[in-house]
Amino acid sequence: MTETIRTRAEIPDQYKWNAASLYSTEAAWEAEADSLLVKLEDLKRMEGSVGKSAASLADALDAGNALLEVLGKVLTYSYNAQAVDNADANAARMFGKTQSIFGQILAGIGFIQPEILAIDPELLAQWRKEEPRLEIYNQYFDDLLRQQEHVRSSEVEQVLGLAQDPFASLYTTMNVMTNSEMKYPNACTSDGKELVVTQGTLEEILASPDREARRTAWEGFRDTHMAFKNTLGSNLLASVKANVFAQRVRKYPATLEASLFANNIPPQVFHNLIQTVRKNLPVWHKYWRVRREALNQNDLQPYDIWAPLTREKVTVPYETAVEWICNGLAPLGEEYVSTARRGLLEEGWVDVYPNLNKSAAQFSSGSKGTYPFIVMLYDDTIFSMSTLAHELGHSMHSYLTWKHQPAVYAQYSLFAAEVASNFNQAMVRAHLLETNHDPQFQISLLEEAFANFHRYFFIMPILAQFELEVHQRVERGQGVTADDMNELMADLYAEGYGSEMQFDRDRTGITWATFGHLYQDYYVYQYSTGISGAHALARRVLSGGQSAAEDYLRFLSAGSSVYPLDALRLAGVDMSTPQPVEEAFDVLRQMVDRLEELTAARE
Repeated sequence: MTETIRTRAEIPDQYKWNAASLYSTEAAWEAEADSLLVKLEDLKRMEGSVGKSAASLADALDAGNALLEVLGKVLTYSYNAQAVDNADANAARMFGKTQSIFGQILAGIGFIQPEILAIDPELLAQWRKEEPRLEIYNQYFDDLLRQQEHVRSSEVEQVLGLAQDPFASLYTTMNVMTNSEMKYPNACTSDGKELVVTQGTLEEILASPDREARRTAWEGFRDTHMAFKNTLGSNLLASVKANVFAQRVRKYPATLEASLFANNIPPQVFHNLIQTVRKNLPVWHKYWRVRREALNQNDLQPYDIWAPLTREKVTVPYETAVEWICNGLAPLGEEYVSTARRGLLEEGWVDVYPNLNKSAAQFSSGSKGTYPFIVMLYDDTIFSMSTLAHELGHSMHSYLTWKHQPAVYAQYSLFAAEVASNFNQAMVRAHLLETNHDPQFQISLLEEAFANFHRYFFIMPILAQFELEVHQRVERGQGVTADDMNELMADLYAEGYGSEMQFDRDRTGITWATFGHLYQDYYVYQYSTGISGAHALARRVLSGGQSAAEDYLRFLSAGSSVYPLDALRLAGVDMSTPQPVEEAFDVLRQMVDRLEELTAARE
């Protein structure tokens, strides 16, 4: 177990993200960031002329998308720089500057959509046929017209754009507090040794065979958050109120509909997920029993969820992980695999290892015109290997989208994103289970799978129910305190844990304060739908040969040129039904049974 954590300077450059691929110096970044506002002024001179002709419409759209493409590059550089070192004051300054520019640009281009919607539909249809430059915008136009009733006047859209900057600071405040300013007490092993607890080391300690180390790390981490619960609660509540503000300004019936409408996701998809998860909670209840018995304990506590079931820890160096991942993804073809291997080993896509003041989040980032970067906290475990596969799923999704789609469709929905990431994990896991039959290795691999399912198929549905209820209370005009949030969260966990888990309601209830995901409204449910769609697609690719793989690659290449549900249908999965969620529970059920067999056989 890592007892100390390296500084940023102690990490070899080969394991750091390739910032120079974006800008050779910070001065170069500064110059391009400053140029954005100059370009914005040029674009704003088009205000009032968007609807004058087909050419002026194309000019405005092309200029707006070109501006956003450069903004994406500027944002990627500053965001990654801050994420890898939250104590870097200059990185924080750059990111703050980018946020301000981002808000100004959103406000500055706010006139485009209202002016498009003011064009007579028949005239717009004629222009779309006459002007070749408008052809690529067909899906954009259709989607815009679909959202017409929720697009406000140019003045209101400008205000909404300007509001993005102060609203975004709520997440930044939470991130700085929990990653830099909040100091967690050291964990203590059963023999009295102290272990440093940070956002980056917590998971490793919770995976320790030493129960006292796990308990003290988990309790200290939760207690620290509880000490700041009122500040963190007020901050999160402000974020929820910002969502309610936007929902009401845009005239949606509720925040759920407002969030899902952008990607044309019916609210029933969300509700189907929650209902199906709650129906299948007995699968989790059985898992808690199997885990308790495998650990040979009289009781099971939340800090036992990640406790190893075998003392034979699988060590997976970064380079080995790359090979396992590439082998598992071989059914997708040589081009996919060679691109991934080159990015992971040669082009500097990945910031690999933890360092002091590095963000606890592991993520894929970038935009059209950049590499699809990955920020990791790699620790040579099978769990980190799986996380790398997950983030590579995002990055290859980005790579293929940027390669095949113009700037207007260069982003894909979060709904689709979590399918791609979980698909990679499912494929790699299937490959390793097929090729390594050692019982202890299989137990270790199943532990990784359970940890993944636990996060995405247990915690995330709970968080989804939590944020829906908090949003609904605010929408009804009810007051919500940090204690209210704690009680709600504890109740949801009680249902999920059943009678097999013993847990502290206060420390479990503060879970909401440990997840920055809640600052992205109705984000977390997409992890659950994602893991469902991913396993359905993995099964199809593994059994369907080349045609299924080609369908999947078409899904990855679609970006936002089609709606996410339609993109997934092209790949062979219909997420508008509960069936993929049920299929994921079938996978989980089989894994629980297999774990029970493996652990019973060793007794």
